[in-house]
Amino acid sequence: MEIASHSGASLAEAQAFLERYPDVQAIDIVLTDCHGIGRGKSIRRHELESLYRSGRAMPSSMFGQDVAGDDVDDSGQVLNDGGGDKRCWPLPGTLGMQPHSQRGQVLVSMYNADGTPFSAEPRHALVRQIDKALAAGYRPQGAFELEFYLIDRERDAHGKHQPARYALSHRRSLNRNTMSVDEIDEMSPFFDAVYEGARHLDVPLEALISEYAVGQYELTIRYRDLLRAADDVIIAKRLVRAVARRFGFEACFMAKPFGQQAGSGMHLHLSLADGTGENLFGDRADGTLSPLMLQAIGGIRHTIAETMLILAPHLNSWRRFASVLYSPASDTWGIENRTVALRVPETPGSARHFEHRVAGVDANPYLVAAVTLAGALKGIEDHLDPGPAAEGNSYGNTRAAHLPRSWLDAIDRLDDSEFVRQVLGESLHQGFVAIKRAEWQRLAIDVSEAEWDLYGFVI
Repeated sequence: MEIASHSGASLAEAQAFLERYPDVQAIDIVLTDCHGIGRGKSIRRHELESLYRSGRAMPSSMFGQDVAGDDVDDSGQVLNDGGGDKRCWPLPGTLGMQPHSQRGQVLVSMYNADGTPFSAEPRHALVRQIDKALAAGYRPQGAFELEFYLIDRERDAHGKHQPARYALSHRRSLNRNTMSVDEIDEMSPFFDAVYEGARHLDVPLEALISEYAVGQYELTIRYRDLLRAADDVIIAKRLVRAVARRFGFEACFMAKPFGQQAGSGMHLHLSLADGTGENLFGDRADGTLSPLMLQAIGGIRHTIAETMLILAPHLNSWRRFASVLYSPASDTWGIENRTVALRVPETPGSARHFEHRVAGVDANPYLVAAVTLAGALKGIEDHLDPGPAAEGNSYGNTRAAHLPRSWLDAIDRLDDSEFVRQVLGESLHQGFVAIKRAEWQRLAIDVSEAEWDLYGFVI
């Protein structure tokens, strides 16, 4: 039976895809969980039109799982309502072909039987904040930057993970080569394949640089509608991982895979436009910064302590803050200053916006965008003053006393936050906290090799 799509997807999109790619025999349908991990299944070609006509049933318990896919009983999503399925619908504009695997791919979103959004899904939390912004006359625009490492499958002589060999020459670099164009050339076969995949998947990948560590790179994504910008991250990360496997190495999106090297962030660039598309964060006629943008920054500074678990959701996320190297664990802001949390790039005039630099690349982009936009809207509603801009190197500043000091502290802060509860909704807030507590407990009882090395036979 055909049902009106709750996601707004059109059967014509599926039919156009099948006509354009007559040789594609399978399509991955991807539902993004609380961690930003894609869960779902691969369907056959003849099932695609059915997906668009009547959706696809999948278990809602996927939103009650930890990163390993294990159920967390206290999440409120495990065997809820007898463990029945909810219906997932394809998201418009996300159906594309993966040339590296010759399979299609489409993102899906989960809905209740009555067509209402499933409350524990992170993407719906972002949609609610965008709807709130639209009701106030603002159209959120954004883009993400993704930092990541390419890792060799072969470990070094000490059994440690190491950067991948170059795709072109198969040499191994031991130098940072920050922003080296030759470094990019050495990896060009890999990145050429990534850009080709992005073209088929309609992800507007733009600049590529060699980052501040051996084997670390950064991809930027074109500025556009904030919801689609978050979708872009999900598609781009899956694309980079899949292509890396086919080149014999792995893509690593941990926030801090190497303790002595730079961490990997996921910087969010954000602005608000009016109904005509004009940037409301653009400079005033006299060249001064937009009061609206300053209020938005004030709102994020006001709420950032409560949202740190969203920005740094895993134990490893907090290792990124142990070294302040381009990883601001603060609520500072400034103009063209990369040592602050909220940076206003030197793009004057109508292109003005700000960059939120705290989130790690391991964070869920839907949740990061949701709490960032919510903080910005609160700042505008309450006319919050961001305070003076930071000058010079702010890494040397003592971490603000109101910010969480640890992962567990961040879990407690988010658990107690009425602001985040309202942004996420009761079900997602409860589930996310429960999952993070279970993950903390799982790692708290594990004894690491580092502990053996430091304490094992000397105390």
